[in-house]
Amino acid sequence: MAGELKRVYQDFGPQAVFGGSYGWSSAGRFHHAQSQVHRFLNVLGGYVKSVNTYSAGASMVILPHVLGGWDHFERKSVTWDAIERSSDLVVAFGGMAIKNADVHGGGNSAHIVRDKLKGASQRGARFILVSPLKDDLPPEANGEWLSIVPGTDVSLMLALAYVIARDGLHDRAFLDRYTVGYDRFEDYILGRTDGIEKTPEWASAICGVSASTIRDLAREMAGKRTLVTVSHSLQRADHGEQPVWMGVVLAAMLGQIGLDGGGYSYSLGALGNVGKTQLAVPLPTLNQFKNPISDFIPVARIADMLLNPGSPFDYNGRNMTYPDIRLVYWAGGNPFHHHQDINRLRDAFRQPETIIVHETAWTSSARHADIVLPATTTLERNDIGASVGDPLLVAMHRLIEPVGEARDDYDIFAEIAERLGRRDAFTEGLTSMEWLPVLYEDTRKALVAGGHDAPDFESFWQRGEIRLPKRPDDGGPARASAMIR
Repeated sequence: MAGELKRVYQDFGPQAVFGGSYGWSSAGRFHHAQSQVHRFLNVLGGYVKSVNTYSAGASMVILPHVLGGWDHFERKSVTWDAIERSSDLVVAFGGMAIKNADVHGGGNSAHIVRDKLKGASQRGARFILVSPLKDDLPPEANGEWLSIVPGTDVSLMLALAYVIARDGLHDRAFLDRYTVGYDRFEDYILGRTDGIEKTPEWASAICGVSASTIRDLAREMAGKRTLVTVSHSLQRADHGEQPVWMGVVLAAMLGQIGLDGGGYSYSLGALGNVGKTQLAVPLPTLNQFKNPISDFIPVARIADMLLNPGSPFDYNGRNMTYPDIRLVYWAGGNPFHHHQDINRLRDAFRQPETIIVHETAWTSSARHADIVLPATTTLERNDIGASVGDPLLVAMHRLIEPVGEARDDYDIFAEIAERLGRRDAFTEGLTSMEWLPVLYEDTRKALVAGGHDAPDFESFWQRGEIRLPKRPDDGGPARASAMIR
C-alpha cells in the first residue's frame, strides 16, 4: 500500500487521489473515519475531496446564496422549544417524519421531538402537513393533511404567495429592509412577467389542493405566528433547489423570520439534533490539517468523475473539470449503500488503477476494492462520543479487544505513514488513547471559562459521561439581509 501511494503521488500528483468517506462508520470524535482518512492524505500531500451530502445536495448549494452560510443556518434552525412555546401555525412541506429524528451522526441522547410537537399542539398550535404521505407528520402533532401531487409543492407555494400579495397581507417593511428582489418576484406571481397569474385556481389544477383551501391557508398564515418548514425530500428531484428557496420567499413575505417560533426552517425532523438548542462549548475535534488541493466534486458525482476523467461539468455557477483519478482511498461509509445507480457505480469502480478500503464487514465496497484492510468497530475502540447539538459527552470504553486482524483506522494510517516517512507528522507522537485527553482539553477549557462543571480527563473517563451546557435558546436564525435574490 505504501508503495502504491508513493507511486501515484510521485507519478500523477495528489490530484489523482480521491479521499472517499461519508463519515458514518464511528460514533466517536477521534475514530471518525472521515477525519482520519483526510488527515492522513493531507499529510501525504492532499487529495481530491467531495462536498455536500446525498441528503441535501441541492439545498446546501442554494441556501448559502439566499440565507448565508450553511453551517450557521443549519445550527441556528428554529428550535423545537420555540415551536412548543410560540408557533401558532406550522406549515410543513414534505412533513417532519421523525423516524429520522431518532438518529444523528455521533449520537442522540435526548429524543425530544414527539413531546415538543405534542406540547405545541396542546397549547393550540396548528400543524399543516403538505405531503403525498399522511405519516410524514407524527400523530402527536394532531395535524391536518393536504395530500399534494408529488413534486408540485412550488405551485402551491406560489399560489399562497399570490394570495398574500394580492390581499396586501405581506410585510412590506420587512421585505424592503431585509430582502433583495421582491418586486421582480411579485411581477411574476401576479402575471405581469409571463401573463399567467399564479392564482389558487392555477395551482389547484397542478397540485391537487383545492383553490379554497389554498386561499384560506394563505390568509391564516398571514394572521398567525407561522413557521414554514421544508424537508429533505422536496429537493431530491430535478430543480430541487426551487421548493427550498420558495419556502424562504414565503416566510419573508410574512415578515416573521427571526421571531420566536416563526419564519423558516429547513430539514426539521430529518436528523436527531437539528432543532435543538446549540451547545455553549466546542466538542472535541481532531485536526485534519489543510488540503492544498482545490479540486473537488459534489459527493453524488463519484461515478461521473470516475467514468469521465477530463470531462467538463457545472456546479454552483462554476465550469469545472473532472480529475483523472488513479487511486481511491475509502474509509468510513459504503458508497454502494447510498449511491443512486448501483450498476453504474460498479462500472465506475472498475476504472481506477487502485481502490483501497477500510471495512468492518464484507460490504459491496470491500468486494469491489483491490486492497481491503479490516478495521475495528466502535465496540473495539476507546473514544469520546458527542454530537453537534446534543448535550451528552460520553466516555466510550472499549468493550472487546479487536477481533482477528482488525486495527483502528488510526493505527492503519500510522503504519502506512511510517513506511512513507510521515508517521510523526500524522500521529504527532501520540497513540489513539493519548489523543483522547488532548481532544477533551479544548472542551474542558471552555467549560472552565464558562464556570461550568469541568472534570479533568481521568475523572470524566471514570464517570462515563458529562452533560454540556447549552446556549440560551433564541428561537432561531436572526434576521439577515440579502435574503431573496
